[in-house]
Amino acid sequence: MAGSKIPESVLVVIHTAALEVLLLERADHPGFWQSVTGSKDRVDEALEETCRREVLEETGLNTADFQLTDWHLRNRYEIYPHWRHRYPEGVTHNTEHVFGLLLPHRIEATLAPREHLAQIWLPWEQAADRCFSWSNVEAIRELPRRARPEGLA
Repeated sequence: MAGSKIPESVLVVIHTAALEVLLLERADHPGFWQSVTGSKDRVDEALEETCRREVLEETGLNTADFQLTDWHLRNRYEIYPHWRHRYPEGVTHNTEHVFGLLLPHRIEATLAPREHLAQIWLPWEQAADRCFSWSNVEAIRELPRRARPEGLA
């Protein structure tokens, strides 16, 4: 039976101005580290709303208290065959929208135990090396450029 999951998601790189990145260890795949990710709940759900909901669910952080930025990066990738049952029949690809969430300093997350086992703050280079997802790796490698204030080279 086909699922109803919407093939449009967000990836939220949570970071500090010092370019430290929060990573979460997946409960369903111990040893797999990632940033906050999640799919739209409704077709008409705004991407920022998806970010707010997923960050709150996965970390307990309220994005309204921090600076959420749409990086205007889109990744389209093939959905792993073992996860396709979650989507409507015939859906094979997902579009991921990348956002950054700037925190004033490291903040301990309140993890959703069904989703994540552990958290770690790492310098961006180490965080990129720790991620299992190629799109998450690329997003974190963009962080130094994305976090730079406008007008600075």
